[in-house]
Amino acid sequence: MLKVNNLVKIYPSGEGKLHALDGVSFEITDGELVAVTGRSGSGKSTLLNIMGLLDKPTEGEYYINDKKASGLPSWEQAKVRNAEIGFVVQDFALVEKYTVKQNVNIPLIYSKKQLDKEKAIREVLRRVGLSDKINTPVYKLSGGQKQRTAIARAVVNDPSVILADEPTGALDSVNANGIMTLFESLSRAGKTVVIVTHDMNIAARCSRRIELSDGKII
Repeated sequence: MLKVNNLVKIYPSGEGKLHALDGVSFEITDGELVAVTGRSGSGKSTLLNIMGLLDKPTEGEYYINDKKASGLPSWEQAKVRNAEIGFVVQDFALVEKYTVKQNVNIPLIYSKKQLDKEKAIREVLRRVGLSDKINTPVYKLSGGQKQRTAIARAVVNDPSVILADEPTGALDSVNANGIMTLFESLSRAGKTVVIVTHDMNIAARCSRRIELSDGKII
C-alpha cells in the first residue's frame, strides 16, 4: 500500500516561493491501477518523483508498504527504491546500443533479491511479448517494442510498485492500447500501478483518478 500524508513541496522562485504540492493526501491499495492527471505545472511530476524517492517533500510523510520512506536517509531510500519501485518513462530511457536482454538486466545488477536472473529475464520478456527480441539491439525496435522493453526492465526485479510517467505519450493508439493492457495485467497480478497521464482515454481505464491543480487534489 502507498500512503501520502499532507505532502508539501516548496521551491524557491524569484522573490517568493512556488508550492508545487500543497497538502496532498491519499492512499492507494495493493493492486490498484491509479491515474494522476492535471494540467502542466499542476504538481504531477513532483508527486511522482517523491513517490519514487527521487525527491524529498518539504513537509509531510510518504509510506510504502506501511514503512515511512520519506524520512529515511538517502542510502536507505536507494535500497527501497531498487527493491520496491519500478519506473517507466515516456522516452523509454533505454541504452540504445544494448540488447533487450542487457537493458532488462540492468536493475538485476544492483538487486539484493535472490532471483534466477536468466529465468527472470526470459519470463518477463515472455509476459510483454518480446521473447523473440531478447538479443535484438534496442535501436532496431519500434516505439511500442521499446516501451515494452522499458516495462520489462521496470518489473524484472519484482517490485511491488510501478510508477509510470506519460508511458503512452510517444505511442500511437494501437501501441498505447497494448501498453495499457500490460499495466492492467500487472495490476491484476497484485502490483500497485500509478500512471501520470494527460490522456483521458488512458485515465478512464484506471480504477481511480487523482486530479491535481496548483499542487492540490481537486
